[in-house]
Amino acid sequence: MSTSEVRAQRVGSALLITIDRPEARNSVNAAVAAGLAAALDELEADTALRAGVLTGAQGTFSAGMDLKAALKGESPTIAGRGFGGLTEAHLTKPLIAAVEGFALGGGFELALGCDLIVAAQDAKFGLPEVKRGLIAAGGGVIRLPKRLPYHLAMEFLLTGEPVSGVRAGELGLANRVTAPGEAVATALELAEQLAHNAPLALAAVKSLTRAADGVPEAEAFALQRETMSTLMASADVQEGMTAFAERRPPRWTGK
Repeated sequence: MSTSEVRAQRVGSALLITIDRPEARNSVNAAVAAGLAAALDELEADTALRAGVLTGAQGTFSAGMDLKAALKGESPTIAGRGFGGLTEAHLTKPLIAAVEGFALGGGFELALGCDLIVAAQDAKFGLPEVKRGLIAAGGGVIRLPKRLPYHLAMEFLLTGEPVSGVRAGELGLANRVTAPGEAVATALELAEQLAHNAPLALAAVKSLTRAADGVPEAEAFALQRETMSTLMASADVQEGMTAFAERRPPRWTGK
């Protein structure tokens, strides 16, 4: 489901989602938020799609919130789904950010809302909201201190200064760091790797990781037992064990 602001293209078992407003550095306005939400709905609904890759057109990931649109009263958030229709959404399928160029403000927060990040060496990650009297309210203030040691996260949040894709890799923010122009190809390779694994198991990993965040350990293990009980009753677990015993690739059904 593509729009003029967001393109969705099937590549194998992955859905490549591209923010397509290069004239505005792929900043997020109401139309982009709606387009991203629609593309993510397509990813979730189609059982043939196993993972998503999020990127931006013409060498820029996203410069964040479209301030001009915001001044006109447009909202880049969607109720229950957050900034860009993504940052508060609960997706069951893996989503990979492929970052070229700027990922600033809300753009960085879109990447933080993904499960994996691939960054070009010369990409720029930053949260400059404090320079404009704001805070990184699309998940930056909440998520970044969970991904980085406190002092490193606070450097992003308090200075507003960006770092390169190389530095993002050194900090552990990026799973892969590529040559410029190679982020999407590498992200699609990762998506293909994920597609070899059981979809119910991938969804369970995501769900349990969210549910166990910040809860007491005993409660987290109780949640895990429930998840394992459900998985063990699935056809995919039986298929996985059978395929291993028969030394063949598994044929997942997601059931």
